[in-house]
Amino acid sequence: MFYEVANDVTALTNSLYTRSLGVGTRIGYRLYSLSTLDKLELICDNVPAGNEDTCIVERLFSSSLVAVVSLSSPRKLKVCHFKKNSEICNYSYPNTILGVKLNRARLVVCLEESLYIHNIRDMKVLHTIRDTPPNPTGLCALSISNENCFLAYPGSNSIGQVQIFDAQNLQAKIMIPAHDSPLAAISFNASGTKIATASERGTVIRVFSVGEGARLHELRRGMKRCATIFSLAFSPDSLFLCASSNTETVHVFRLEEIKETRPPVVEEQQGLMGWMTKAVSASASYLPTPVADMMSQGRAFATVTLPFQGVRNVCAIATLALPHRIQKQTRVLVASMDGYLYVYSLNTSEGGDCTLIKQHRLDGHEGGPTTGECAGASTATSGPYPGAAKKTEPVHTDGGGGEGTYAGVLRGPAGTVMTEADKMSEMAAACESPPKSVLKFDDVSEFPPV
Repeated sequence: MFYEVANDVTALTNSLYTRSLGVGTRIGYRLYSLSTLDKLELICDNVPAGNEDTCIVERLFSSSLVAVVSLSSPRKLKVCHFKKNSEICNYSYPNTILGVKLNRARLVVCLEESLYIHNIRDMKVLHTIRDTPPNPTGLCALSISNENCFLAYPGSNSIGQVQIFDAQNLQAKIMIPAHDSPLAAISFNASGTKIATASERGTVIRVFSVGEGARLHELRRGMKRCATIFSLAFSPDSLFLCASSNTETVHVFRLEEIKETRPPVVEEQQGLMGWMTKAVSASASYLPTPVADMMSQGRAFATVTLPFQGVRNVCAIATLALPHRIQKQTRVLVASMDGYLYVYSLNTSEGGDCTLIKQHRLDGHEGGPTTGECAGASTATSGPYPGAAKKTEPVHTDGGGGEGTYAGVLRGPAGTVMTEADKMSEMAAACESPPKSVLKFDDVSEFPPV
């Protein structure tokens, strides 16, 4: 059964592989966590403030840091600590922000013809890639790996070239000629060693080695019709790749290692069948190259049939815990702009059709926040800041008092003005890998007495 979603969804983050989801709406944003199959946990609800028509919302893994861009201020990026209801800093850029990517080392802001690379610990601009080919959709990808901190973006707006940039050492690494048509989607695997690409035609998906640029896999999504690829996502172990598009089908590919094996010796058949077998084998070497390539391309291992088509969505493959059980199972997750998160089964041994097993609403009606609600962004006063932007200091917003009461302790601290030292401390703590524990067992605010 489908329900009407009250708030229009305007943005989705493609971070479902970390079981985290950010949803932007025309009146704010929400952050969710999906740890078990049955429960989509609302951990931050900025919508009640009703003053942010969010077009981009990106959370730093499972930390408290979130980067937000609104439609009313499309050139301004705000970095907030949502649990403390505080804005850490904001930056203004010369043009509209089209994309934001972040990991524990870097924050990348994508404009149509430039990219800004920040040190996420202090938000200083480390490098600016200028005069990039026109990129009106803000297509880019940032590896989540600490060892292979690579940034990928289109190297051309006429053909499907992928430029790989070393965001850690701030230098270009390799240009990969991936497709004949312009790029539509790119995605790194978890280790940053492979990258998947799709062109605007959307019929073929390719996987390349980031180090050498070698083609590892060529996968065919379809033959009858072209499609607009919305998202690509590797499984955490890089054994599977899923692709969603404007069609009703999500394709899941198995990325098997190609091993050279000798063909088995088969006794020659006599008569007509033997002659036909020889004829077909001999003619294979005379096929046109495109036809031969098509015959060698991988096909979908499993498929998901969505209850809609033409609606923008993001997909992922993740492992989820089952209710009241220890073991985890692999699932296909699809978050859609129609305001729902769909969870499908995935048989990793047999493949085939994936079955819908759970559907979550993204309008905040499945349960309230469990770790504190987010307040709306406070009014800020601009001031000079080095780099290519401005920094602001948030104005104190009273959360209603009651901090000395038991209910106030449970609710947590209200939004306050953070000092520069506090801001840098929060940024540094969030960037730790693994992050520093935020649970203090001797802190009454974390574990209030019952």
